[in-house]
Amino acid sequence: QVQLVESGGGLVQPGDSLKLSCAASGPTFSSYAMGWFRQAPGKEREFVAAVRWRNSNTYDADSVKGRFTISSDNAKNTVYLQMNSLTPEDTAVYYCAARTTGAIAIPERRYDFWGPGAQVTVSS
Repeated sequence: QVQLVESGGGLVQPGDSLKLSCAASGPTFSSYAMGWFRQAPGKEREFVAAVRWRNSNTYDADSVKGRFTISSDNAKNTVYLQMNSLTPEDTAVYYCAARTTGAIAIPERRYDFWGPGAQVTVSS
């Protein structure tokens, strides 16, 4: 059973940076893809970024392109989301997810395991 735990969330001011971590445990992840999603109050959960363990290929949503960077550390079984130039519109619960087959995917239904989420609040 795969377990995912997010950390690094918190309260920051507009323009600040924050780095989220997702520690994964369980079966080997060499063939997995990992994704970050977020859900703002009153909105549906949306795709943010994804990375493939095997070759570190990444894909970012247009809404965060140029501001957020996803990366992975295979030795630590950890995926990161570096978030820069944060705005109040980035306020959400951020979820880490694992996809056990195939390549990077955007629809959340393609992901098999989910972390409990980490709150990120951007406010002055």
